Amino acid sequence: MPIICSCELPQNALLNRYQQDGSYTDCYYMDIARTVSMSEYVATFYTTPLFKVERKILALFAGKPSTDTHAKELASGQSTRFCAWDVEERASDQLMLRDFLGQTRSWLMVASMVSASTNATPNTMRLYFGSAFVPKSRSAYGQASFGFTFHAVSGFHKLYTKALMRAAHAKLTEATH
Repeated sequence: MPIICSCELPQNALLNRYQQDGSYTDCYYMDIARTVSMSEYVATFYTTPLFKVERKILALFAGKPSTDTHAKELASGQSTRFCAWDVEERASDQLMLRDFLGQTRSWLMVASMVSASTNATPNTMRLYFGSAFVPKSRSAYGQASFGFTFHAVSGFHKLYTKALMRAAHAKLTEATH
């Protein structure tokens, strides 16, 4: 089972702007001992059996259907829409999506771990996943308020994030065998 760690956002993370504006942000990473492109990570993440359950729920309750082909088109840059999300920003090593209500962001990033300062084996990649939740409102003093639903599901969100990452890791590992 892969080790999934909570961490600070990398300095160049597209999600940083939300952390700086007072939105809730989180960041998790896992390492994998092989080269993984950004496109492969995105396609794999959104086509795992676990994420397909979320896609079915969104199709049923939000009217936002999607297929594995749609996920692969998003991953390759052929599409700027996927299920309930639109691309907010894309870089060669990152992708940030905004949900159709504008309340959340999903962010993925890949980074090579080979450098003089690490003991990583060649081709080790660090795969990141993070989220941002935009406040529902702010007080006159700038205090962010996220609402009841955010607080009610925050524990589930953390568990689900790790489960999604484990599912992606399993699928990426399976692809090499």
